[in-house]
Amino acid sequence: MSAGLFELRKDPITGWWVATIVDRDFDRSRFARAAEPIDDHGDCQNCRLPAGDGVRMRVLKDYAFHAIGTVADRDELASDRGIAQVSVADARAAGSWRTIAAPPGEHRPLAQVGEVAERMLTLARNAIADATAAAQTDYVQVVQNWGAQAGARTNHLCLDLYDLPLIPHRVGEELGGAARFVIREGECPWCRLVREEARTRERLVWEDASTVAFAPWGSRSPFEVWIVPRDHEADFGRTSEAAIRATATALRHVLGALGVTLDGPPYNLVLHTAPLRERVDATFHWHWEIHPRLREVAGLELGTGLPVNPVSPEAAVEELLERTGAVTAEAPA
Repeated sequence: MSAGLFELRKDPITGWWVATIVDRDFDRSRFARAAEPIDDHGDCQNCRLPAGDGVRMRVLKDYAFHAIGTVADRDELASDRGIAQVSVADARAAGSWRTIAAPPGEHRPLAQVGEVAERMLTLARNAIADATAAAQTDYVQVVQNWGAQAGARTNHLCLDLYDLPLIPHRVGEELGGAARFVIREGECPWCRLVREEARTRERLVWEDASTVAFAPWGSRSPFEVWIVPRDHEADFGRTSEAAIRATATALRHVLGALGVTLDGPPYNLVLHTAPLRERVDATFHWHWEIHPRLREVAGLELGTGLPVNPVSPEAAVEELLERTGAVTAEAPA
């Protein structure tokens, strides 16, 4: 059998396919990749803005988005024929772009901080709850970009918040797929994944009484890990203090394991939570996704939209456990 056999795997929630290479031995030299720092010329704006000593919320752009749709929609808005009611220049902006900044001087990775991580997650939770109450936008996307290769623009430990006047495509696919799964199977797909991944342990990275972290069956990128709470909750904006503490603990353990295994890699950390103005309590389940940025996207992926993962999730978990020891806490009774 020649190296490079593709195994086509289907995501059980979205139905999207992934081409996973399953017959190639893991070569650490191809994937261990340290996150590169940002050249900020000695001036970290998140250290000094806004003023204060603790975790702070910084507004980077208020009213950051306005929707103009297709090229035809834009041209109609910009028309001088009196058809449009408003010009592109006057189109109403909505949403915001903010960052939750760790205390001044905090440039360590998330895996190395304790209470700071909990405070940052708490601010993110509160921002989602506030946006839900305001009912002016549709979705709050929380992300962390770590390392220049992952699109970071600062060395400061922070979380970015994008308050969007739309539901992102990826989240929309999860919403629809999860609703169909519940109709077909009678339970939340993430609740089933938590139960089955903890039972089989084939792709399990971390678990404790509150949280399960695993490499998903249809991992789109090498060493992708999902962190999912055991208790069913659609909206991160309603998360309890105990769940925030458990999530911070899981994030530190998983990111720490990835750091040891892959030399502190660049990554994107993203939160998927319920939309602000839709009731999806029975079908959605908030979760965090970690996507290490270990390779470049090639032509097959660009041409087809089919993700290619050169490291199977089973091989990734085996490597994580071999290099870090058991990263699972005592399993719940």
